[in-house]
Amino acid sequence: MEFPVYRPRRMRRTETLRAFMRETSLHASDLIYPLFVEFGTGVRREVPSMPGVFNISLDQLPAEIDELKALGVPAVILFGIPSVKDEAGSGAYAEEGIVQQAIRAIKAHDPEFTVITDVCMCEYTSHGHCGILDDDGYVINDVTLEMLAQAAVSHAEAGADMVAPSDMMDGRIGAIRSALDAEGYSNVPIMAYSAKYSSGYYGPFRDAADSAPSFGDRRAYQMDPANSDEAIRETALDVAEGADIVMVKPALAYLDIVRRVKDEFGYPTCAYNVSGEYAMVKAAARNGWIDEKRVVLETLLSMKRAGADMIITYHAKDAAKWLKEG
Repeated sequence: MEFPVYRPRRMRRTETLRAFMRETSLHASDLIYPLFVEFGTGVRREVPSMPGVFNISLDQLPAEIDELKALGVPAVILFGIPSVKDEAGSGAYAEEGIVQQAIRAIKAHDPEFTVITDVCMCEYTSHGHCGILDDDGYVINDVTLEMLAQAAVSHAEAGADMVAPSDMMDGRIGAIRSALDAEGYSNVPIMAYSAKYSSGYYGPFRDAADSAPSFGDRRAYQMDPANSDEAIRETALDVAEGADIVMVKPALAYLDIVRRVKDEFGYPTCAYNVSGEYAMVKAAARNGWIDEKRVVLETLLSMKRAGADMIITYHAKDAAKWLKEG
């Protein structure tokens, strides 16, 4: 028997038919919004290289959380800008550090809102690297682990729902998991920056967080963009050490890595739609070269299609508004 030729366009003719065939969906509940918090009062300063993104002070947090909650965005990830930096990055684990105070402020305003914290040293060290340095300017791995574990515990004590170490030191997931468990925070999950590449897409973030290294770069501890198999090995280590969520960063130029990680491990997987990706879209939209809404939603959908279960993105507010409009 000869069967009729399959004609896919039949199922693209109307929106309802297209919806029947749609394989991937994007929702506001998939999104995590990054917040840059600093000391002071009444601070709401736009980041020049990231239009629509602001450094804010603690008193601005309640309104920010209310806006996100109204849009259906369920979580934030906090990045702190300390008032003083030192070689040991002590602001990262200080009881009254900026992130610790921000967690408490959010939880006092809305105890149910989910707060994730970035755990790293680069915003807090005077040299801008992600740990303690030896005399040659090389990050000392195991000493840095102690500092990262201390910071993660301080975040949990302040009320963080999840910690997200982004430093790329060897063994940091195990060290943080052990420290959290020892202090009674075994229910605080870890989102591991498992495949974090040394990328040119981070520039605008470093403007916002004031975290550019004062010398050299981070290629000695972040991953080489040329490598794919290494991402699998890195992720396997994090899974073995107790990570609850694994992450690929950046996202857009690394969708192949997102897919490989998801296929290999089947773990909850986060994609970080980073600052440079955001800035390029914003710049093109402001010049009238692209349809911003269409490009943003298509970009985020591509990350879900690649295997991401959740996306950290500076587009979260706009995307949530557009998704609500339909």
